[in-house]
Amino acid sequence: MGESSLHNDGRVALVKAATRRSGITESIAALGLNPVEGKEVMLKPNFNTADRYPGCTHTDTLRELIIRLQKMGARRITIGERSGPPNTAQVMEELGIFQLAEELEVDVLNFDELPAEQLVRVNPPESHWEEGFLVPRPLLEAECVVCTPCLKTHQFGGVFTMSLKLAVGIIPKENTDYMSQLHNSPYMREMIAEINAAYSPDLIVLDAMEAFVDGGPAKGTRKKAQVFLAGTDRIAIDAVGLAILKELGTTAEIMDRPIFEQEQIARAVQLGIGVSSPRQVEVVTDGSPDSEAYADKIRTILRQG
Repeated sequence: MGESSLHNDGRVALVKAATRRSGITESIAALGLNPVEGKEVMLKPNFNTADRYPGCTHTDTLRELIIRLQKMGARRITIGERSGPPNTAQVMEELGIFQLAEELEVDVLNFDELPAEQLVRVNPPESHWEEGFLVPRPLLEAECVVCTPCLKTHQFGGVFTMSLKLAVGIIPKENTDYMSQLHNSPYMREMIAEINAAYSPDLIVLDAMEAFVDGGPAKGTRKKAQVFLAGTDRIAIDAVGLAILKELGTTAEIMDRPIFEQEQIARAVQLGIGVSSPRQVEVVTDGSPDSEAYADKIRTILRQG
């Protein structure tokens, strides 16, 4: 992958889903891409904690996504993640990830256990990080990266946590002050965006069957959206996710601010990580009446900002 191979494809597939299997299958099909065929895939979930979905990636989502990627021809899949504040290995154990990986014949990489030579320093232009940050070499060198974030608010300064915020799980917490830097900075949301300059996913599949509309990232008020999103552009995905939160009714920080004025989004735009305006976001569907009707609502919210 190298440091960044930006797609700038503003298409986001939106599918109203009865099940996680159908949501994953139909959203990827609606996107019309297969970036995983013949590739070794690094799969990045959201295992910040082991709290119940959407506090973390639903195990059924992880299972169904792995099965789908295998059917699409992925040569090898590695689940790569680090948790925090809890211990990563304990979170994975609690969620049954090692058992799932053995069952589906995939690998697990605990980013916290990487030796120093397997970490690469990245320092984006005009970074708010003191000396840049370290990221896992296996992620940077992966032939294909697939991310599967959740849809939720973030009460500790992030405002929201979707595909851009998912990147916080690639920087090490062991033997660094990164989490202290992040949480004590007035530029937290810009710093979240800056981590994304290090890499570029080839596919993002966001599980929005339910969302936290306040609280988060571990616990919050749940609302059902019954939606799956798929895309390649993190800004576009997060913009559509924010539109869904606005449609569901969420925090004032989200309801009262235009989507592209959110600091995570605005800084990501400055860094060229993806689309730069709502006009570049194209919401496509599987063609079902339910998906089309909901997509129309989301398109309207995007146009309004």
